Amino acid sequence: MPHRDESVETIQREMTAFARRARATAARMHPELSLVSFTLLAHLEDQRGCRATDLAAHYLLDKSTVSRQVAALERLGFVERRLDPDDHRVQVLHLTESGAAMLARVGASRREVFRERLADWDEADLARFAGYLLRYNATTQERLS
Repeated sequence: MPHRDESVETIQREMTAFARRARATAARMHPELSLVSFTLLAHLEDQRGCRATDLAAHYLLDKSTVSRQVAALERLGFVERRLDPDDHRVQVLHLTESGAAMLARVGASRREVFRERLADWDEADLARFAGYLLRYNATTQERLS
């Protein structure tokens, strides 16, 4: 059985490789958008809109980074700003129909890639892997909060 440090090293190396592949896949699916852009779009969809400052806080990104990403998404017609009905001083970002359609296309394509990569995994392995990812991300989120 591998030593704990060896396992942690393997996990770190493999997660880095995974992140690199994810960035490359995102670039192939829509060359004008980064993986960060896709992540922001997905969050806007999940939250049914939010402020740019909320995106920055949620993803621990610099406000200028979010501002640049949002500006690019607006230029592409994927995001629009709307006044907050409760506070007209606040602008809330929302997906446009075009943004939602693009996100749906990319999401379907990404799910298909995962299905192909995991095709020979049995149900128990898939369930364990899904559970481990949920647990890892929950632990990470707790520590960031």
